[in-house]
Amino acid sequence: MSTMRFLHGMTGVVALIAMISCGTEARSIPETATARPPVAVDVVRVAPSDVTETVDVVGSLAPKFVADVKSEVTGVVTAVYVTEWVPVRKGTPLARLDTGETDAAIEALKAVAAQARVVETRARREHDRALELQRYGLITPQALDEARFALEAATAGTAAALAQVRTAEARLAKSFIRAPMDGVVALRRVSVGDRVENMGGGEPMFRIVDNRVLDLTVTVPASRAPGVRVGQPLAFTTDAVPGGAFDGRVMFINPAVDEINRSVKVVATVSNLDNRLKGGAFVRGRIVTATRAQVLQVPRETLIDWNVAARTAAVFVVVGERVERRAVATGAVSEQSVEIASGLVAGEPVVIRGGFALRPGDAVLVSGADE
Repeated sequence: MSTMRFLHGMTGVVALIAMISCGTEARSIPETATARPPVAVDVVRVAPSDVTETVDVVGSLAPKFVADVKSEVTGVVTAVYVTEWVPVRKGTPLARLDTGETDAAIEALKAVAAQARVVETRARREHDRALELQRYGLITPQALDEARFALEAATAGTAAALAQVRTAEARLAKSFIRAPMDGVVALRRVSVGDRVENMGGGEPMFRIVDNRVLDLTVTVPASRAPGVRVGQPLAFTTDAVPGGAFDGRVMFINPAVDEINRSVKVVATVSNLDNRLKGGAFVRGRIVTATRAQVLQVPRETLIDWNVAARTAAVFVVVGERVERRAVATGAVSEQSVEIASGLVAGEPVVIRGGFALRPGDAVLVSGADE
């Protein structure tokens, strides 16, 4: 009986020890589970630098000077002197119309003018004779007036005949189609034998394009238009010239906003003396609206929960061996960096890589730093 009580007591002791042991193990498991090893991160230090504020734009190029050449007279084309893609100077002959009828008309008008000169010469001689007779009182005042009137009529007849000759010669000159400006023949739509009308509608005979100066028309969102000014530089690229970088200058800003896409048209002038750019090319670029010095910036990759419209974000800042989440206010955005208007000071290290699973207060191991 005594032995049985001893065994029963030992069983209770063993059970108590087991319960204590189990309780200790149960308490130790959560402590182990909540421990987080340091997270390896890369940081970049906040540093001031110059900020260039820009507005991204897209648009197309067009020659600033284009001339559609049409005939001022009706006629049949008898000669064409140029073809497409040929450079021409102002006044270069492009084509010639049939001038046979005009040549004959000029000859006839010149004959009429010669007759008018004969009549004028005779009238002048009679007038001079009348003046001589007046000195001796051998002519009546009425006869003198008639001589004077005859001379005036003959002089007017000569002037009219000569004017008709000049008109015919001007018409003859218009039968020679010439380039109105320096440029390149971008279009030719006539051949020998074609009949052209007097400034008629439809297609022109030729199109001359001057590519030395181009107009770049782009669209700017209405919300960004107030920052755009005449004279600001516009840098751009185009797939038509791979690897090429070009620039222009804002020359015109449309005062009205497009009702459909809520944008403003802006026209910049581009110098193209080397003729690398062509009209009609699509471009992407940016207008430089302002430049500010010593502005705090961080790479885009450092921002968390970035709200571009509200200009708010957060970053992880390394303080000692741990991180804290810091709310910041953002400003101007460039291609790689974002301005920090408030929330950081120069020199603070912010996490740029490795912060995907970070939580405030986590221990970190800085494995790389961009000073």
